[in-house]
Amino acid sequence: MKFRRRAFVHLAVGAAALPAVPRLSRAQAYPSRPARIVVGFAAGGATDIQARLMGQWLSDRLGQQFIVDNKPGASGNIGTEAVAKAAPDGYTLLQVVTPHAINAALYSNLNFDFLRDIAPVICLARLAYVVVVNPSVPAKTLPEFIAYAKANPGKINYGSAGQGTPQNISCELFKMMAGVDLIHVPYRGGAPAIVDLIGGHLQVIFAPVSEAIEHIRSGKLRPLAVTTAARLDVFPDLPTVADFVPGYEASGFGGIGVPRNTPVDIIDRLNKELNAGLADSKIKTRIVELGGTVLGGSPAEFGTILSEATEKWAKVIKFAGIKAE
Repeated sequence: MKFRRRAFVHLAVGAAALPAVPRLSRAQAYPSRPARIVVGFAAGGATDIQARLMGQWLSDRLGQQFIVDNKPGASGNIGTEAVAKAAPDGYTLLQVVTPHAINAALYSNLNFDFLRDIAPVICLARLAYVVVVNPSVPAKTLPEFIAYAKANPGKINYGSAGQGTPQNISCELFKMMAGVDLIHVPYRGGAPAIVDLIGGHLQVIFAPVSEAIEHIRSGKLRPLAVTTAARLDVFPDLPTVADFVPGYEASGFGGIGVPRNTPVDIIDRLNKELNAGLADSKIKTRIVELGGTVLGGSPAEFGTILSEATEKWAKVIKFAGIKAE
């Protein structure tokens, strides 16, 4: 039997359109059951708060629960491995933060490759650190602190949430660029380090804004500068480190990732909804309160941020000789 030319063309066009049909229906059907956002850190911190903020937004918008699943340990590696090995179906998400870009250079025996095994969805925000000192330190500005540190090499202690944490490598970058000698005192978490800074056992911390802001407002800690390239809305009168140490920048980030091979249409759906959330005034205000700058954008843009941060912090870790605890 011979087909007429017009019938053949209609069949060919229909066949070409077939691959798009499952993709479209899959995106419309997603999500059809609850999903989880894995957070590789304990509940209550800025990472956890941001995940819950965006999880609630997704729950309200998509009609299914996006439940936060805290899997703390090994600087986020336990949670990351769980996501890397999860089914790539859009029902397991990862709250991606700065340690994920640090860990590749810090740990030599990981069972996953972060940049290969986690697909970026969106960078929700850039996160800042603030240089805070105990009020007993005789420095009211960052240049005064640099001069004080140079006059007292090896006598000033700085704290962090642990070896290889953002507080640690941010200060090591500062040491390298400002030419000062500070002694690192690692803690198991940021909270005990802040307590010892207030108590006078430490002199300085490059602290997440969310951990330091209330102590700054109460006068228990003195802020000297923020680590981002630009000033923060929450501290409009506070200069940046780069104002005095040209080229310095040490911002973190918070975002969402999924297992590699997750369908592109699901990634695009999540990206679209999360970008819409970042335009909501209540969410924007909360992110700013946590010391963040709302970002958003495409998965590819977040991928660039991750690869550039991984390369940058690997150089600092190598220069400073930082080893995983």
